[in-house]
Amino acid sequence: MKNLGQIMKQVQGMQTRMAEMQEQLAAQEITGTAGDGMVQATLNGKNELKRLKIDPSLIIPGEADVLEDLIVVAVSDARSKVDAISEAEMSKLTGGLPLPPGMKLPF
Repeated sequence: MKNLGQIMKQVQGMQTRMAEMQEQLAAQEITGTAGDGMVQATLNGKNELKRLKIDPSLIIPGEADVLEDLIVVAVSDARSKVDAISEAEMSKLTGGLPLPPGMKLPF
């Protein structure tokens, strides 16, 4: 059972690094765009909307549905980018740890 002890040490170290990574991600701001940048949504690493920027030319009475669609696309774009960054950072942490198939972190 030497391997189990080694795995437990790796898990403890990984938990510390994971907490640090989550703090760093939370501090990052990622911007998604729609309509060639006319709508920009900025999220932090926790997927919280921090800013929404809309080009004034898009604000047309009676055309709210177009603007609403662009906002949804921009937020989705930003969320996809946040998820990609999170996955990349997580794979750096778990790269050396032999996890059983199908098991994901955090537990």
